[in-house]
Amino acid sequence: MKKILIAFLAFQLLCACQTKKIAVMEAGGPVFHKWAPTPPMGWNSWDCYGPTVVEDEVKANADYMESHLKKFGWEYIVVDIRWYVANDKSGGYNEKDPVYNIDNYGRFLPALNRFPSAANGKGFKPLGDYIHGKGLKFGIHMMRGIPVIAVKNYTPILGSTSKAQDIFTTQGQCMWLKDMYTIVAGKPGAQEYYNSLFKLYASWGLDFVKVDDLSGRTAEIEMVRKAIDNCGRPIVISISPGGDRPETIDFLKKNVNMWRTSNDFWDNWPALKNQFAVLKSWAGLGGKGYYPDGDMLPLGKIGLRAERGEPRMTGFTKDEQYTLMSLFAIFGSPLMFGGDLPSNDKFTLGLITNKDVLEVDQYSINHKQLFSENDLIAWTADDPGTGDKYVALFNSKDNKQIEESKTIFKDSTRITVKFDLLGLTGTHEITDLWSGEKLGKFTNEFTRTIISHGAGLYRIH
Repeated sequence: MKKILIAFLAFQLLCACQTKKIAVMEAGGPVFHKWAPTPPMGWNSWDCYGPTVVEDEVKANADYMESHLKKFGWEYIVVDIRWYVANDKSGGYNEKDPVYNIDNYGRFLPALNRFPSAANGKGFKPLGDYIHGKGLKFGIHMMRGIPVIAVKNYTPILGSTSKAQDIFTTQGQCMWLKDMYTIVAGKPGAQEYYNSLFKLYASWGLDFVKVDDLSGRTAEIEMVRKAIDNCGRPIVISISPGGDRPETIDFLKKNVNMWRTSNDFWDNWPALKNQFAVLKSWAGLGGKGYYPDGDMLPLGKIGLRAERGEPRMTGFTKDEQYTLMSLFAIFGSPLMFGGDLPSNDKFTLGLITNKDVLEVDQYSINHKQLFSENDLIAWTADDPGTGDKYVALFNSKDNKQIEESKTIFKDSTRITVKFDLLGLTGTHEITDLWSGEKLGKFTNEFTRTIISHGAGLYRIH
């Protein structure tokens, strides 16, 4: 009888362990994956305002998003780099005599001349409250590391007996902006400094953080991950620029929600054409809650006070803009719009509010390049709900003519996709997702004529 009882208890213990194991598996990975169930969509101030955006401009873009974009899934408003510098400039950074706003614990605060609601120690909370009041989410940019000025001032670290100079190294300092020093993981006070940052950001109501110069910095990525997980608020994390490689995917999915696949992406055809190869290398490696990121969308009115170029509507032709949106959608990239939203024209608004195209970006799976032959490219993805196939066709040929000092892309080419490449047979109905037009039924293959630098995006039922 005793042996039977022992065997029964052992069986119960085994069942309990198996149940616990199943529960962990059913969770589907780290909790923070649930904070970004689809690729994040939002606005970022970088492409139009560089390091100089001010509070009223952020609010104006939030107002526009609430009125025109929120119902289509756009939700993040992100203040980009150097919001803590009072006298920054367009066309680069003021590194000669920057005026920093920093607290007694070495944490940057919003520059009051640019963000007046941050006065009296309120930080970004009032601006965050304004954005949240519109049913949107608030994000900021930050540089990895600890401020150089904090090290020079022997600043104490909140929650530690260490000071700033105890946790830094000049090794690995950012090459293009010298505001910060690298934090040495494992030093007493190192984790506490990152903890103090994210406790502050959580108190501001932060929903999203873009951490720059962090790609490939595994030790600092792990410190940031731990700090976010312990700050008491779900904060989606994006890292940049493109220092990571596909072979690092296991590490990335355990630590971040988004990671840049390239350096800064701007509004010119060579940069866009390069995205085909870059995104191909990452195709299929993202998942629910963790996404390779093709970088911002340099669309609409950009360059107002930016790093590159004069104020302008995007340098992409309309055909190139369809190419960009189609490629990012069929890849499943996060979408961060870079233009000044209130300056949008009708075409730009229509481009970013096409429900069918956004559905491809947000919900499709199994993204991959189908073929690339002589600059004619096809991508495919699946609709997990219906089993339908999505297909994007691209003509990246550089055929062009010069007419009245303007570059005009006129040549068109027929592109054919055979259904057996998609695992399909027989006859299928096809819909053009950009126009909404039902194109009819096709048997065994599908052919469309695509203009140079142009694209088409289709659903195969």
